Amino acid sequence: MTDDTTASAMPTDTPLRTLLVGAQMLFVAFGALVLVPLLTGLDPNVALFTAGVGTLLFHSVTGVSVPVFLASSFAFIAPIQSSVKSFGISATLGGLLAAGLVYVLISQLVRLKGTAWLHRLLPPVVVGPVIMVIGLALAPVAVDMATGQTSETIGYGRAITLSMASLLVTLVLAVFGRGLIRLVPIMGGIVTGYVLSMVMGVVDFTPVHEASWLALPEFTAPTFHWAAVLFMIPVAIAPAVEHIGDMIAIGSVTRRHYLEKPGLHRTLLGDGLATCAAALFGGPPNTTYSEVTGAVTLTRAFNPRIMLVTAAIAIVLSFLGKLGALLQTIPAPVMGGIMTLLFGSIAVVGMNTLVRAGSALTASRNLVVVSLILVFGIGGMQFGDGQFTLQGVSLAALVGIGLNWLLPPEPSEEGR
Repeated sequence: MTDDTTASAMPTDTPLRTLLVGAQMLFVAFGALVLVPLLTGLDPNVALFTAGVGTLLFHSVTGVSVPVFLASSFAFIAPIQSSVKSFGISATLGGLLAAGLVYVLISQLVRLKGTAWLHRLLPPVVVGPVIMVIGLALAPVAVDMATGQTSETIGYGRAITLSMASLLVTLVLAVFGRGLIRLVPIMGGIVTGYVLSMVMGVVDFTPVHEASWLALPEFTAPTFHWAAVLFMIPVAIAPAVEHIGDMIAIGSVTRRHYLEKPGLHRTLLGDGLATCAAALFGGPPNTTYSEVTGAVTLTRAFNPRIMLVTAAIAIVLSFLGKLGALLQTIPAPVMGGIMTLLFGSIAVVGMNTLVRAGSALTASRNLVVVSLILVFGIGGMQFGDGQFTLQGVSLAALVGIGLNWLLPPEPSEEGR
C-alpha cells in the first residue's frame, strides 16, 4: 500500500458537503447503533451520546487520522444480557468499564512489547470459538423474542409474522442490496417490522406522546460488583483482537498504514477510552463500525474530520427525547427476527477466524481447546455458586486461554 491517497479523493471541502456526508455516515450506522441498547435494556439516547463522545475521544488520541466512527459493539450483546439478568444494569456498567480498562492495558502492552505476545496469548484456536460462543450463547433468547415468548400482548401468530418479515427484509438487503442500501440491512428490517407492527395495531405510542421533545438522556452511573467485573473482562478479548482486523480493513481502503501511524497502541487506547466513557454514562461498549468502513469505501470519503461531524450529530440527536421513546416502542418480535441473523453472523465470524488460520481442528490439542470452549460457553457450565459464579463467555475465554497456555503444541507446530 502507498500513502498517497488524500482526503481530496472525495469533494468534502465545503461545510455543507462535510455536514451531508457526516450525516450519511450516521444513517449507515444508526440501525446497528441503537440495536444494541434496545436488546440489552440500555437507553438508546445514551448510546447515541456515548457513540459521539467515544468517537471524539478516539480521534483526540489518534490525532484525527483514521476515518472511523465508534458505536455499540455487537460482541457485548449476549454478555450484557446475561450480566444485567444476574447483576443489574449498574453493576454491568462497572464490568464494562473494567473491560474498557483491559483495552487500555492491552494498548500499553502493545506499545511496549509489540503484538507478538498478543498473537501467542490469543491464537485463532482460542479467539475463533470464543467469538462463536458470543454469538450462540443466547440464541434461545433470540428465538423466544421472535416467537413472542417475551411479549405479553403479541401472540405467536403475529410475532412470527413480524419477526420473519423483519428477518427477510434484512437478509434480502444484505445479500441483494447495492450501494448504500446494502449497508443498512438492519435499519431496513427494523423499519419494515415496525411499519407492519403499526398496521397490526401492536405499537403503543403512549411513551412517545408523554416524552419531551428535548430531554437529557437517562445517564446511569456504574457500580462495581467483583463478580460482574470478572464476568465481563474476558469478553474484551475478542473485540480487541478484531480491532486489529478493523484497522487493516480501513487501511486497505484508504491506502494508509494505521498500524504504524498513528499506531495500533493509539487506536486500541482510543477504543478503550471510548468504552470506558460509555460505561461511565450508561452506554454500551464502543467499537469501530464495519458499516461505516463500507460507506467510506463506497463514497471515497477519506477525510477523518467527517467522522467528527458524524459524532457531533449523534450527540445532538441524543437529546431528542421523543426519538428515544419512539425507538423503545419497537415490538420485541421485530428485534427477535433481527437477532436470529445477528447472533448467527457473529458465530460465522468465529468460524471464519478458524478457517483462515488453517488450524487442524482434529489434532488432539486443538480439538480439546475448541471443544471445551464451545461446550462450557454454550452449554451453561459454571464454576462456583451464588456471587462466586463464573460462566458463559467469560468462563469459555479463560478456559481457552488456560488450555492454550498449558497444553504442549502439536509436533507439527513446534518448529513454527
